[in-house]
Amino acid sequence: MTKIHVLLVDDEEELVSTLAERLSLRGIDADWVTSGEEALERVEREAFDVAVLDVKIPRISGIKLKTKMEKIRPGMKFIFLTGHGSEDDFRTGAAETGAAYYLAKPVNIDNLIGRMREALREGGKG
Repeated sequence: MTKIHVLLVDDEEELVSTLAERLSLRGIDADWVTSGEEALERVEREAFDVAVLDVKIPRISGIKLKTKMEKIRPGMKFIFLTGHGSEDDFRTGAAETGAAYYLAKPVNIDNLIGRMREALREGGKG
């Protein structure tokens, strides 16, 4: 499989930068931003295979951000991360991507990479 190019979107800068670094060490081409606006600007300029979106980011939910990003880059895959894990959030996120592509923080890095590969290989729902 070719190198995965992923965009990480989370308002917690320390978390998202560390996650990008950990993915890079495992051969994943990982970029990150800390806002929905930045994410939209990046996908306008650059194609990504997968976006990993925090469900709760300021000014726009991860679910709404996914919808906007899909319009710019049809075929892009999505995985949601949440640190809140309410039942309603889970239902909403799982409906968008499938339960397999909705992960809780702190995320297991190997599990995340596996989900990204699975989404790309199977053309996952996300």
